[in-house]
Amino acid sequence: MSYMRVSKNLIKTFFLFLLLVSCSGPEELDLTNIENGVINFYDDIDETDNASDVNTFPTMKISTNFQDIVDEPKINAELLVIENNTEKNYKIGIEIRGSSSKMFPKKSYGIETKSSDWSEDIDVDLGGFPEEEDWILYGPYTDKSLIRNKLTFDLSNSIGFKASNTKFYNLFINEQSKGLYVLMEKIKRDKNRVDLPAIEDNSIEGGYIIKIDKATGDSSCESCYNRSFSFRSNYDGNGSLSENSPVYFIYHYPKPDEITEDQKSYIQSVIDTFETVLVSDDNFDDINEIIDIDSFIDFFIINELTKNIDGYRLSTFLNKDYNGKLKMGPIWDFNLAFGNADYCDAANTQAWLYNFNRVCPGDLWQVPFWWRELMESVYFKERLKEKWQLYRSTELSDGSIDSLIDSYVEYLDTNTMISQNFYVWPILGQYVWPNYFIGSSHNQEIDFLKGWISQRLNWMDGQINNF
Repeated sequence: MSYMRVSKNLIKTFFLFLLLVSCSGPEELDLTNIENGVINFYDDIDETDNASDVNTFPTMKISTNFQDIVDEPKINAELLVIENNTEKNYKIGIEIRGSSSKMFPKKSYGIETKSSDWSEDIDVDLGGFPEEEDWILYGPYTDKSLIRNKLTFDLSNSIGFKASNTKFYNLFINEQSKGLYVLMEKIKRDKNRVDLPAIEDNSIEGGYIIKIDKATGDSSCESCYNRSFSFRSNYDGNGSLSENSPVYFIYHYPKPDEITEDQKSYIQSVIDTFETVLVSDDNFDDINEIIDIDSFIDFFIINELTKNIDGYRLSTFLNKDYNGKLKMGPIWDFNLAFGNADYCDAANTQAWLYNFNRVCPGDLWQVPFWWRELMESVYFKERLKEKWQLYRSTELSDGSIDSLIDSYVEYLDTNTMISQNFYVWPILGQYVWPNYFIGSSHNQEIDFLKGWISQRLNWMDGQINNF
């Protein structure tokens, strides 16, 4: 590996410069570890003396024949996956994915695995996960810890609340390093992901998945409501009847271009019934017959623990078996969680996230009134307290979460992936929207993450244990 050792004075000068040009950040930073460290400047990531270390880390190499990857449509490409001393070749379609993340130079990608002539989608066990054709390569950028999404998904799975499987990869596109990426399963209806029965033909019987999200890709377009792929709640964020509710439900399964009018009517009636009963049910008995309480509680715990600023109101999935109760989940999109946003009180380790509408009443996308109503129920809070105390003694204990974070950092650091990622994307010490904390090193980003989680857990203990 070709690199230069930088003097302590030069290191100090370098980080002082980054702090001066950043848009915002903490007033004081502990430079102890920085002063004692060595910064590695890689001349050529592919040809380092530690190439053997790099080769042991799961790697993906995508070749597009130098076509540009665009938002839509997917372009044909080839994928080489190198891990466990084996190489596998795949034909894929690839496109840029995401909403606000599209503005970042480090893109995330949606890929489909294809047949040898790219003519049809085929299921493969990419990453060793159950076979599928749809996959996501998520590129952490605004999240400089690099681990927020994976940490949250793994915590959710650890408490038995099913989330997508995830795996770190070193990504190259057309022989250019793109840094650290996370392979993620897409939210799909199948026995290994969202385990629901298929809907056959035009029947209304089977499984449904809907998503609370923006009605369009343009968050400023309040009039862009499109009945072909979504429907609105009958209530505003305060639980009052409204013809212009800020809460939208997007059809996910069946897909918007496949769902029938009868199927739309059915799943809309499920939500209508749930909301109507919720605003009028004083004893919670009827609600208990409509929703799966434990799934609502697990969803609540994960979103409140992380204080995910998009939680409840965006990228929020629900699912329903025709013969079962309405359930929350799976969880999705936590790159702005754990204090990584500088608006709407997101970084404050205290206060409930479900009260978002009171903190940011002018935001176009509001939290459904459900959570306020549920948190007024003695039954809901008693069950929440039971589950919280169980999880805090096991998977969500301070020690368990710290150990999980340490395992990620050790794994990435041992394989030089942290330094490689920030060589490609030199953003440490700089403001990237919407960072609240700006650490001048990855270690400082991790220390902030750990400290924030510890304070959040402590505050939630005080609230929930006193129900």
